[in-house]
Amino acid sequence: MRVLGLQHISCEHPGAFTELIDEYVPVELDEGEPLPDWREFDAILAMGGPMSVNDEADHAWLVEEKALVRQAVEAGKPFLGVCLGSQLLASALGARVYANPAGAEVGMLPVQRTDAGRADPVLGALAEPLVSLQWHGDTFDLPDGAELLASSPVARNQAFRVGPLAYAVQFHLEVTAEQVGQWSEVPAYRDSLRAALGDERGHAFLTDAAARSDELAEQARTLFAAWLALAQSPDDARSAPAR
Repeated sequence: MRVLGLQHISCEHPGAFTELIDEYVPVELDEGEPLPDWREFDAILAMGGPMSVNDEADHAWLVEEKALVRQAVEAGKPFLGVCLGSQLLASALGARVYANPAGAEVGMLPVQRTDAGRADPVLGALAEPLVSLQWHGDTFDLPDGAELLASSPVARNQAFRVGPLAYAVQFHLEVTAEQVGQWSEVPAYRDSLRAALGDERGHAFLTDAAARSDELAEQARTLFAAWLALAQSPDDARSAPAR
């Protein structure tokens, strides 16, 4: 599998997913790297970042990136978006992305799968309870035709699928202990953490997230392996009966 990685800050890389990828080709969009032809890849993985998908005035490359996502997904290319990547998929397919009215969702927090999520070939493989790392201020509406797979009390739309091969998860499972430390040093992330939790609770969250990174990684590998299995057999996924 040759996977195109859409990255928006260097410390938001695939983390625990990486060990399962045969060939990962990252494009660091925030550093001005050009987008390649998505047709040259077997699948696309879109990671997180500090910007909003609506920040096209400040990050003009978002326009081209969303066009790539829309074209690839409409053509049936396997896609997985994480955090900002999930919002990119929603926006690329015409859904609204906006600041969460309930406020930022930050912490080691549970995610509840829907009935469709529990039956899904990717999210259905995860263990209960599903504890995730959350660190985001935006949320999104579902694109037309999308199926909701997971929710949380703070942000209803936590995971969705469009067609058999395009997935989006708002939450993080892939984050390593090293990444937790790196994120805490990014000014935008540090400011959002302080605003959401304050200094004391924010420090406790970082400590907890680093300590539980192995727990997250186990779930990350399960999710990513299931998605890769679909990506490797796209014809089987397209012909599978609806669940």
